[in-house]
Amino acid sequence: MYQTYILKNGLKVIHEHVPNKAAYCGLIINAGSRDEREDEVGIAHFIEHVIFKGTTKRKAYHILSRMEDVGGELNAYTTKEDTCIYASFLPKDYERALELFADIVFDSVFPEKEIEKEKEVVIDEINSYKDSPGELIFDDFEELVYKGEPIGRNILGNEESVRNLTREQIFNFVHRNYVPQRMVISSVGDIDFSKLIRFVEKYFGGLSGETVPFGRHCPEIYIPQQKEIVKGTFQNYCILGNIAYDYREEKRLLLSVLVDILGGSGMNSRLNLNLREKHGLVYNIEASYTPYSDTGIFTVYFGCDAADLEKCLKLCRREMEMLYSEPLGLVQLRKAKTQAIGQLTLSAENYENTMLSIGKSFLVYDKVESIECLCKKIEEIDAESLQQVAAEILDTGRQSVLVYK
Repeated sequence: MYQTYILKNGLKVIHEHVPNKAAYCGLIINAGSRDEREDEVGIAHFIEHVIFKGTTKRKAYHILSRMEDVGGELNAYTTKEDTCIYASFLPKDYERALELFADIVFDSVFPEKEIEKEKEVVIDEINSYKDSPGELIFDDFEELVYKGEPIGRNILGNEESVRNLTREQIFNFVHRNYVPQRMVISSVGDIDFSKLIRFVEKYFGGLSGETVPFGRHCPEIYIPQQKEIVKGTFQNYCILGNIAYDYREEKRLLLSVLVDILGGSGMNSRLNLNLREKHGLVYNIEASYTPYSDTGIFTVYFGCDAADLEKCLKLCRREMEMLYSEPLGLVQLRKAKTQAIGQLTLSAENYENTMLSIGKSFLVYDKVESIECLCKKIEEIDAESLQQVAAEILDTGRQSVLVYK
């Protein structure tokens, strides 16, 4: 189903052949905001912006137009552990996309004038984020849980840290982190794999295979925290949660299913049926789980009237306690597994998401599990295993709480 290849310098390639009219390809780098040093806060995300501002052979306009001139799209994102440059285009333009990736990642010149200009853009982005409490609270919660740790810092940084970034720091971060051993090229589209490898070897094969060690360390012992921040918002916004499994823990699939039961995207989640449908206390309530390389985080988020905050918290905790105080019945378990398999299968129909997903998996695990394999694992889940995971992660006595008022 997936074809893989590793260049001599360590760069990985994974491809799924799909006879589709559109192709999707990305360069995923195992480097994000948690790899920043104390004086580099916000630099990983900032580089995602200025990497498009000029190379040794292209101006910013030519970079931005390179894919759009042929009807394609070029984009990028930064997370706490990854940076990704990706594109969608017609299959005939694979070489164009790969050449562009190599150019902006390894030959960007980061013009001083563009750096100063882009600082204002990023600061505007930071300020606009502050106007979205429903988004900002997630970052503040991780900062609360991972207090003092790089993984807890906001990906965007802050105004002061962004203004203080220098061109020299940008080059240092790129040199330290943008190395082939920490990269994967992921592709989903209609191209022969041998042809794809020829293109990758042409534009990436000459890169140095120098090994650069990771500087990450596991966060300190978790201590539950409680915090309220006065924001002057109409609603109260609340997150409660706990640290969870990293992405190498086998029980992460069990937790994903459990989170889906509790407050997943479906309208039939327990939290949505209770707090919204039964009591009419919230408009939006959701549970989520994000695994990292050496830790993870589980959260429940909702917004409500100030007068209803304590009742909402009580109902949330009751739903969680029910999941670890008694196992699911046979009918409930069957419905949960069927829903999880259905959602997984439908998500595979989004080829851009598939490209990003298999690339991340190959980067982290050196393999990709097929949809069929994952569905089989879900089928084998039993109620007792889910209950055990619920007791470990959903334990209301170990949860941190952050409230915006």
